Amino acid sequence: MMNNRIELPDGLELVRTTDVMDQDHHPAGLLRAHRVAEGVWGRLLIHSGSLTFVFEDDPQPIELGAGEHIVIPPGRLHHVELGRPATFAIEFHREPSPVTLVTGKESTGLEEH
Repeated sequence: MMNNRIELPDGLELVRTTDVMDQDHHPAGLLRAHRVAEGVWGRLLIHSGSLTFVFEDDPQPIELGAGEHIVIPPGRLHHVELGRPATFAIEFHREPSPVTLVTGKESTGLEEH
């Protein structure tokens, strides 16, 4: 069995958190196999109740309850099973974007005409 209890790599930045969802209000795609985009890590946070999480390459279900989370690596197929009351949200993390300096494009506050 694969180790499914991984943590987020150091140095990632939080870029977005979904609204809180529940068993009645969520994107339909969560219930079928899907993946997080390349370069993006997900973290599913359970606020209340419980749900079942499944990685497609290791179909051993993972039961998650209130206060627990699971990290979803980029590109790894997974789905959620919602049969019981639960509230949850998903955070999306990625490596920080490098700052690119462009020579000669510094802002002076004045427009050139």
